[in-house]
Amino acid sequence: MTETAASSSKGRPVRKSNAGIFARMALFVRQVIGELKKVVAPTRSELINYTVVVLVFVGIMMLIVTLLDLAFGTAVGWVFSGTGATNR
Repeated sequence: MTETAASSSKGRPVRKSNAGIFARMALFVRQVIGELKKVVAPTRSELINYTVVVLVFVGIMMLIVTLLDLAFGTAVGWVFSGTGATNR
């Protein structure tokens, strides 16, 4: 954030070098409130869509990690003991 934007919240210029700790904290709180007013909550359908996308992605990643774990476990078993994971 530029110095001008940071110091001109609601028309109250606060210079960083001359401002006390409480003035800087008040400026920070005003900026946080200003940013929170810009937040837009998703609609119900968007929220459901995002949730489904995340769950599908996590499922795919679990499948990939499971297959890689099985492949590396079999390879390590074959290299170090001469048997694979299925030959126990």
